[in-house]
Amino acid sequence: MKYSKRYIFFTAVLIVAILLKFYVTSQTYVGIDEFRGASLSATDWNPMIAQSVNEKRLHATIDNKEFTNEDQSIYMDDNLNIMIDTTVLRDSFNCSVHLYDAQKLLVEKYSDQLTITMNQTVADFDNEPVDILSPMTVHDGRSYVPMQIVAEKLGYSYTWDIEKNEVTAANISGETNILPASYDLRQKGRNAEVKNQGNRGTCWAFAALTALETSLLPEEREVFSTDHMSLNNSFSTQGNEGGQYTMSMAYLMGWQGPVLEQDDPYDGVTVDGLSPVKHVQEAQIIESKNLDKIKEAVFKYGGVQSAIYSTLQNAESRSSFYNSQTNAYCYMGQEKPNHDVVIIGWDDNYSKDNFSMALEGDGAFICQNSWGTEFGNDGVFYVSYYDTNIGVHNVVYTDIESTDNYARIYQSDLCGWVGQLGYNKDNVYGANVYKAQSDETVEAAGFYATGKNTEYQIWIVPQFKGVDSLAKGQKVADGKVENAGYYTISFTKGINVAAGEKFAVVIRLITPDSVHPLAIEYAADESTAGVDLSDGEGYISPQGTNWEHVEETQNCNLCLKAYTKER
Repeated sequence: MKYSKRYIFFTAVLIVAILLKFYVTSQTYVGIDEFRGASLSATDWNPMIAQSVNEKRLHATIDNKEFTNEDQSIYMDDNLNIMIDTTVLRDSFNCSVHLYDAQKLLVEKYSDQLTITMNQTVADFDNEPVDILSPMTVHDGRSYVPMQIVAEKLGYSYTWDIEKNEVTAANISGETNILPASYDLRQKGRNAEVKNQGNRGTCWAFAALTALETSLLPEEREVFSTDHMSLNNSFSTQGNEGGQYTMSMAYLMGWQGPVLEQDDPYDGVTVDGLSPVKHVQEAQIIESKNLDKIKEAVFKYGGVQSAIYSTLQNAESRSSFYNSQTNAYCYMGQEKPNHDVVIIGWDDNYSKDNFSMALEGDGAFICQNSWGTEFGNDGVFYVSYYDTNIGVHNVVYTDIESTDNYARIYQSDLCGWVGQLGYNKDNVYGANVYKAQSDETVEAAGFYATGKNTEYQIWIVPQFKGVDSLAKGQKVADGKVENAGYYTISFTKGINVAAGEKFAVVIRLITPDSVHPLAIEYAADESTAGVDLSDGEGYISPQGTNWEHVEETQNCNLCLKAYTKER
């Protein structure tokens, strides 16, 4: 009896291997149930085939960008479709992708769009339903869609090689640049309501929240409270007297907001005790004057918060730099920015003759202001590419999640990225220590990348027993981010921590051409004079061995957060 069971088991394995050998390489949208003419039950065989594929290294190459099942970017489902994580679609297929509440995915490329809804059929560019067995699905807490559907609808080839356990996709449409000559969020229904800041210096908050709102799909969009961002943050100065994008980032990344406008109206008096209605987990800073990258950010994510030097004060103002007949603005001089706006589109062919000064060439960003609909074209105006300040300071909010994504955030940097710390070289180790409030699992960590192409490694020390224990952490993540900004990095495996026990999150950063790679919070000026150092226990090290306590030696907190879920 013992031998017969073993014989049956090995026979089953052999059959699966034979099926895999002859698995049809031209995969269709639905699960394959015929192999070389042999009629088989997909219910019986497909899960076994998928398990065999997933147990090996599954590899995908999309236009020279590589993904594997090792980082959970891809996997094969039980219908034998290669499923790809929606969070990597933007960069892999060079398109615009919007996913909210893990229910609806909108993919845009030029004037076409593909919509995939959870547990429903797919609508293609012509709004014809595509009957498939694998629509968008959630796997291990992440949302996935069939890679072949996206590839074929966006003009990519798609090839599956069962022997190599890899899939390849390549752009065969002949299009090398996703960016059209002009693009306008208003024409896509992705613009936000135009607002009016009145006589208060809250343009920075209006711009941040407008940019945030444009990153949401229309059915998900809310109007967020500017009063709460400008008055209910952790800075010492009144936000209605002026501010900057780092303040809005600190407020949002600290989960202090956003809250709804209806709960805290714009009246100069804020409401305490409100909870955020969204969790902002990522914001990217686009490098100065890189016009193509700014356009790409608008196309992929939504409005980009930027700044100009404005000689206008409100909708009734006049300026030699502004042509009110064409709603066109351009300043070319030495003055620094003093007004935040939101870039919601562009027009490469917008004539230079529309501006009130002689310019070298055509082209302008389409910008949404916060001076009401009386200004410009219903609140929108054009700013020339040749303007001195537009496109210098740029923020786009790239990951906005529901508030149930994590149970708790651990942080000691409510004023966010104020300055930087390091050892006069491009790499540094940092660690923040926290006390667990309950039995939890540390699922992710958040940090600021202070420059482009920052590499990171992250460890968790579940039981912090002094600085010597910082070298005994469990590695949970590593990678590289292209732009400066704030990033939340999910771990491949959560680490359990016990109630009342201290744990540490440790990070190593490598930021090319930087001498101080680590973002810190400290009392740098009047607005940060009230920074609280008592809520932090941070350490920094040049090699990860000898550590100094930064609250004591540097009078600062490290910008390094931890995110947990209840156990």
